[in-house]
Amino acid sequence: MTQQIELSGVNKYYGAYHALKNIDLSIRKGAFVALVGPSGCGKSTLLRSLAGLEGISSGDLVIAGERMNDVPPRKRDLAMVFQSYALYPHMTVEQNLTYSLKIKGVKKAEAKKAAQEVAAITGLSDLLHRYPRELSGGQRQRVAMSRAIIRHPKAFLFDEPLSNLDAALRVHMRKEIRALHDRLGATSVYVTHDQVEAMTMADHVVVMRSGIIEQQGKPLDLYDRPANRFVAGFIGSPAMNFIPARSSTDGKSLLLDLAGPRSVALQHPMVPDRDVLVGLRPEHLALAAPDAPGFDIPVAAIESTGAMTYVTTATSPEIVVVLNGRSQLNSDRMIRLTFDQQNIHVFDASTEQRIDLTV
Repeated sequence: MTQQIELSGVNKYYGAYHALKNIDLSIRKGAFVALVGPSGCGKSTLLRSLAGLEGISSGDLVIAGERMNDVPPRKRDLAMVFQSYALYPHMTVEQNLTYSLKIKGVKKAEAKKAAQEVAAITGLSDLLHRYPRELSGGQRQRVAMSRAIIRHPKAFLFDEPLSNLDAALRVHMRKEIRALHDRLGATSVYVTHDQVEAMTMADHVVVMRSGIIEQQGKPLDLYDRPANRFVAGFIGSPAMNFIPARSSTDGKSLLLDLAGPRSVALQHPMVPDRDVLVGLRPEHLALAAPDAPGFDIPVAAIESTGAMTYVTTATSPEIVVVLNGRSQLNSDRMIRLTFDQQNIHVFDASTEQRIDLTV
C-alpha cells in the first residue's frame, strides 16, 4: 500500500512553546484523513506544516516519496482549501479557477477547457462568469474546491472549510466533499473541530490534544475502543458519561458512585481495590421497567427533538440518556436505568488510560 504522506518524529516549536510533539503519521494514497481535536491542539499547525506554510523544527516530512522539510510551498504540489475560501474578489469564477494554470504558463484555451471540466464536476457550469460577491457560501466553497481540483495535486488539504456555513449546508457540503474525494481518487487531509464531520467523512481519524496524537484509527474503532478518557469524551455526541467507581476486593464487581453506591458485576475480573472511571455512552443506557433490575435515578431535564429524547439526571455527576422517539417522562419523577455490561468502558482514575477488561 503506497504511502502518500509520512511524518516521522515531527516537532514544531514557537520559541519555547512546543506546538507539535513527536508526531508520527502515515497517510496512504487515496485516503481521507481527518485531524480532529479542540482549539489549540495542533491540528491546524500540522496541516500548515504539511503545506509548507510552517516550517518543522525537527523530524522528517515525506510526500510521494520525497523529503519535503525544506521545500517551499509552491513546489510541494499540494492544494489547500481554507475556511475563508480565499477567492480573488475581482476575478470571475472562471478566472479564479484558471489563475494557477496561467501562472504555470498553460495556454488560455487549455485552461478554459480545464475550468469547464472541473465546473461540470462541482456544479459550477452556470456560474463561471459570476464574481465571488454574487455567490452563496456553499457556491464559494465549491469554487475554492474547484480551484484546488484543477491543479491535480498530490493531496488536498482542508482547513475547517465548512465552519462558515449554516448547519444544513454543512451536512450537504460534507457529502459533496466526500463524493468528490471518491470520484477523484484523491488523498485528502481534513482539519475540523467537529467530531461528527470527522466520523462521517473520514476513513482514518487522528485525535489530537496539546500537540500530540492521542489516538488514530478507523472512526468506529475510536468510538468502540477509545484509548483514554479524552478520546472517549471527544468522540461521540452527546459525549460519554463518566462515573467514579472502585473495583471490589475480589475484582469481580465495580462500586459506582452515583447518587449513592451502586454495585455492577463484571463479566471479566479486574485488579481489586482500584479507583476507576466508568464510561457509559448515552445511547447505551435504557429505561428499565419499575420491577426490573436497574438504578433509580432522579430526573433533572427532558429534551425532545421529535426523533430522539434526551434525559439529564439530577445526580453528581449528571448522566445524559438518549432514548429513541418521544417520551412521556416528567422531569419531577424518578427513572430506572439499565445498561448492557458489554458496552461499559473503564479507565484508570489516575492515568485516565483505558483498562481492557477482556484480558
